[in-house]
Amino acid sequence: MRRMRLAVFDCDGTLVDSQAMIVDIINRAFAAEGHPAPADLAVRRTIGLPLAQAMAMLAPGVDAIGINRLTTAYRDISRSIQDRHEPLFDGTRETLDRLARAGWMLAVATGKSRRGLIGTLTRHDLLERFLSLHTADDGPGKPDPTILRNAMEFAGATPEDTVMIGDTSFDMRMAANAGVRGFGVAWGYHPREELMASGAHIVADTYAHLSELLLAEPA
Repeated sequence: MRRMRLAVFDCDGTLVDSQAMIVDIINRAFAAEGHPAPADLAVRRTIGLPLAQAMAMLAPGVDAIGINRLTTAYRDISRSIQDRHEPLFDGTRETLDRLARAGWMLAVATGKSRRGLIGTLTRHDLLERFLSLHTADDGPGKPDPTILRNAMEFAGATPEDTVMIGDTSFDMRMAANAGVRGFGVAWGYHPREELMASGAHIVADTYAHLSELLLAEPA
């Protein structure tokens, strides 16, 4: 009997390259609240975390009220941008299609809001590819394993038959906390060495490489 296998994907830095858009919105939110913009590298380091937590890391001298204002400004600016473009990484669509044809169930576990995730997937005509979506609106943020466990529960999959695919140490630590193998991707926002140090089972160089690794999994 065929095993039920589940591949859970992060979004930003894994499915789509959103760093330019996120940096721009962060800069505009900080300017709106009268704060100097954080360094681009610092912003990259927080992608994948819950928004309020990221803001607190980027503005360590700002109090809780100020962090709330920055978070609200970010969300307001994000909603106002109608033509934002987060390009797919090369091979994203082809890999999702290959996995689906091979019988893999697909899900998303991300630090994005549900509204933001649905918008991104809809723009790329990928929404129907995924069995379930699990976002920052659904539970504690990464590396807490709640949203990954929710994805497994929804699919009826076990940790042994699940892989978490992501570009950050937060994804790999979430996978480890859920008892799931983490497949890091080298095209995102945290370096390979950090992914491995955070518990990655392996790091794929390209989507073609990731596809080969997953399709080699026992059926």
